[in-house]
Amino acid sequence: MSNEPITLTAGDAEATVLPGNGGRIGGLRVGGTELLRQGERYGCFPMVPWCGRIRDGRFSDGAAVHQMPLNSPPHAIHGTARDAAWRTARVSADEAVITYDLADPWPYSGRVTQVIALTEDALTLSMAVETYESSFPAQIGWHPWFNRTLDGAGAEVAFDAAWQEERGDDHLPTGNRTDPKPGPWDDCFGMPDGVDVTLTWPGRLELKVTSREQWVVVYDEQEAAVCVEPQTGPPNGLNTLPRLVTPLEPLEATTTWAWRRL
Repeated sequence: MSNEPITLTAGDAEATVLPGNGGRIGGLRVGGTELLRQGERYGCFPMVPWCGRIRDGRFSDGAAVHQMPLNSPPHAIHGTARDAAWRTARVSADEAVITYDLADPWPYSGRVTQVIALTEDALTLSMAVETYESSFPAQIGWHPWFNRTLDGAGAEVAFDAAWQEERGDDHLPTGNRTDPKPGPWDDCFGMPDGVDVTLTWPGRLELKVTSREQWVVVYDEQEAAVCVEPQTGPPNGLNTLPRLVTPLEPLEATTTWAWRRL
């Protein structure tokens, strides 16, 4: 199938999926109100096969050291799939399945499958990385850009993290954990019981971002948007906390955004 834009609908919710633009969610409208920042690089993009920054763009796999392009110098950031065209595998009124085959500059072969499922009051994103050849380290995550204001109401961010990864001057975790600090943030937090972050636009909408994963980056340093990014490990995790994709065991993750009107 092609990689043309896909529109999903459920009740008064509507999601636009853009396989040809990095497999991202281009828009999510609830009752006609757009929740995601608009623009070619925004919406919500999948972070795969790594999340956040890799220090100096290098990661090790056994004795091999691999160099990724420094697309956020001096680091490599957010994986390769967001810059690629995905293919549409299956579409219904409220669900789309899209795929991306890992390719250069990523040194391993594998397939990423993303399932986008819409209901009247939630959007669920699931992703899996599979390989039938060499095992390799990988990460999965999502990078949504939620509009900071909806109909004039500013977003409030609430969460209860067990710890905050101390951030060095290079924007990467130092390896130390601290008590969570007040924002603004461009920081990674640990939630051992699963990601649970609430965005509230007073008088308009409450949206909960949840995931079974234990890591979330919260980024609210931009005036236009707030990002809540569930992921399978911390930034630089290919080096510090690698998760292996093997022929017998894919890497899988899911996040749900559930909303209610206020």
